Amino acid sequence: MTQLKRTVGVGGAVLLGLGSIVGTGIFVSLPIAYSTAGAFALPAVLVAAGVAMCNGLSSAQLAAAHPVSGGTYEYAYRLMSGRAGFTAGWMFLVAKSASAATAALGFSTYLLQPFHEADNRWAVTGLSLGVVAALTLLVLSGLRRSNWLNALLVCVTVGSLLLFVGAGLPRTLSAPGEPFFNGGVPALLESCALLFVAFTGYGRIATMGEEITNPGRNIPRAVIVTLAVSALLYLSVAFVLVAYPTKPSQAIEWLTLQQQAEAFGVGWIPRAIGVGAMVAMLGVLLNLVLGLSRVWLAMGRRGDMPRVLARVNASGTTPVPAVILTGLVIAGLVLIGDVKKTWSFSAFTVLVYYAFTNASALLLPREQRRYPAWIGVAGLASCLFLAFWVEWQVWAIGLGLIAFGLVWHAAAGSLFRRVSGEQRITNNQLPISNEAADSQHKG
Repeated sequence: MTQLKRTVGVGGAVLLGLGSIVGTGIFVSLPIAYSTAGAFALPAVLVAAGVAMCNGLSSAQLAAAHPVSGGTYEYAYRLMSGRAGFTAGWMFLVAKSASAATAALGFSTYLLQPFHEADNRWAVTGLSLGVVAALTLLVLSGLRRSNWLNALLVCVTVGSLLLFVGAGLPRTLSAPGEPFFNGGVPALLESCALLFVAFTGYGRIATMGEEITNPGRNIPRAVIVTLAVSALLYLSVAFVLVAYPTKPSQAIEWLTLQQQAEAFGVGWIPRAIGVGAMVAMLGVLLNLVLGLSRVWLAMGRRGDMPRVLARVNASGTTPVPAVILTGLVIAGLVLIGDVKKTWSFSAFTVLVYYAFTNASALLLPREQRRYPAWIGVAGLASCLFLAFWVEWQVWAIGLGLIAFGLVWHAAAGSLFRRVSGEQRITNNQLPISNEAADSQHKG
């Protein structure tokens, strides 16, 4: 049996979407955007949310028309071409691996902040490698992230953010500071690109198409509610950052919410924010190790990657080679040791990925379209435009990886796809489950 049961309603889908959005994005991406552009971070949140809404609606109508796991990797294969599908899947793997590395580095930075070691790159990198190794081993042992655990993590994370806003808002209203602006329009557009990634967890809902009840109705509703709630939360936190400004230290290029909370003058609040951030980023990292390994598995089955990645353990619960490869790739990116670099890399590649999402939505038959075509056009144009406002070294490497992926795909045709399609799914293979849906990013 390879068909998943439909057991998730709108409420469950919204919780899963929030669990995939409220994490690294708000604890790392928003502070980085603030440090990059200052008060421009506030309008950048609105722009990023608007672009995300266009992409979310494109994802929702694709998922409603093709309610299967796999996301844009599957949609582009079906509606565009095998090469487009592979490129989307390849960009997804790169983007989410970079996001996972950012989560590990962000976790370590928040953990070491109270010990005044957050500016020690060796300590941050070493601790991050240990965290990646530990979670990879836990996934290999068969660990799963259940719905109840996801709900608990969402409550802890959102609770810490509401605490931040609740403590900071009265101070911003009674004694507002003077906001600082930085970098002009280029910094604003870079911040838009960085913040867009922080919203992309809504794709978690779209890739759960096989598990959501009445997907044609519930997926679009869940995506819209998830984006609206997360945008409101992001705007609230951004308002406190902008209206009660604290410039980042020279040692750390981005200002953690933990540092900002220290300015509130209540000793236990920074610690609570730190705990919320670390819980959120561990949840992100676990989600991504689970989800990325399932995408490697799917690509191995299709012959886009070595077929050894399609192997699972004897109990049929864990794709061992895929999990090990996932951990190694994330660890390699952690060695960059720079949170902004890894997040920027994730931003470029995920924007390219969602460009394929919008292009696929535009190719849906007219009877399957739920929204006007201009939404897909706006999403496609925005993604391609914003992708090139990250640091030029980042997008140059990203373009090189796209070219490498296309060469690999051509070679894979003769190396791996010769095997009969009958061998793609055997009794000892793991069906793509809801962990594969996690491939869409908690941000």
